[in-house]
Amino acid sequence: MSLTFHWFLPTNGDSRHVVGGGHGTPATVSGQDRPPTVAYLSQIARAAEDLGFTGALTPTGAWCEDAWLTTAMVSQNTERLKFLVAFRPGFVSPTLAAQMASTYQRQTGGRLLLNVVTGGESHEQRAYGDFLDKDDRYRRTGEFLSIVRDLWDGKTVDLAGEHLRVEDARLARVPDPVPEVYFGGSSPAAGEVAARYADVYLTWGEPPAQVAEKIDWIRGLAEREGRTLRFGIRLHVITRDTSEQAWAEAGRLLDGFDPATVKSVQEGLARSESEGQRRMLALHGGGRDGLEIHPNLWAGIGLVRGGAGTALVGSHDEVADRIEEYHALGIDEFVLSGYPHLEEAYWFGEGVLPRLAARGRWHHPFATGPAPSAQVPFTS
Repeated sequence: MSLTFHWFLPTNGDSRHVVGGGHGTPATVSGQDRPPTVAYLSQIARAAEDLGFTGALTPTGAWCEDAWLTTAMVSQNTERLKFLVAFRPGFVSPTLAAQMASTYQRQTGGRLLLNVVTGGESHEQRAYGDFLDKDDRYRRTGEFLSIVRDLWDGKTVDLAGEHLRVEDARLARVPDPVPEVYFGGSSPAAGEVAARYADVYLTWGEPPAQVAEKIDWIRGLAEREGRTLRFGIRLHVITRDTSEQAWAEAGRLLDGFDPATVKSVQEGLARSESEGQRRMLALHGGGRDGLEIHPNLWAGIGLVRGGAGTALVGSHDEVADRIEEYHALGIDEFVLSGYPHLEEAYWFGEGVLPRLAARGRWHHPFATGPAPSAQVPFTS
């Protein structure tokens, strides 16, 4: 199986420094360096499309632009790139969401993927009018996805659930193709929802041993439901012609972390209800020492950013090696990002992807000819 790579659209702003935010914390001021205009995001999307990324993830929350609206606009400036739209099921009715997805598929030529985010921060959920606790939110997500999937199958749905109720719900036109559902979460409640309704289970970039445990856990839950899932991982990347250059870039980013900002972000993230966020925080402990937690896996991003907080750092060959290591565990999809997102897309797309192609692990999803050869390191 050829590996699948997705990029990221920074709808909270972009910079040559790390843009923080997420999980109840605001975007840091560096996000103002390159505002998330449709023009700039389209530039990133076109680069990702040309380089061979299959899709692009857009986040959700108060800290960024709305993913549905933004990607609908950016999609008009691309041809083949898919959009992994993150959304929270508690903020819109399941029938309307199913209809929105169906419309999106028709208007973009089937380029929608859905990243369902239950929401791990009660205080942020309440700002949107959602006052359920975390476990209830997951139960509601299960009801939501049950309704949506039945509607996509062309069924008429009547459901009086614990949290959602619909009567005589149906779609005039079902989506073609049906969008794939991506879902993540590290709590027991999240695992149950993923096993029943997800197509792809996403995990953040933990060390391989921890990722293997998650895969075994979810795979076992899915088997009990009579289902088979694919697995993906969310990581940042810093890849260069040499390992020394890559780690120098990681050091530059780390040097740009203001201690007051780190303290503020860490205090905010410590209040998170997310089990996945707790696991991310445990990787670095809030300090700047010992951030390489596995060969070429760096936890520094998580000092100022909620959510995905680790990066693959190294030469193009080293990063390709780590990708193969995760693939050996069962990971087939990689959702990547880097600062700034335009330039880092090229570093990865021109440095790592050709090496994976040469190893028989990847082929350009849109190309008709042979894959490009790996770039020869520049020397002065």
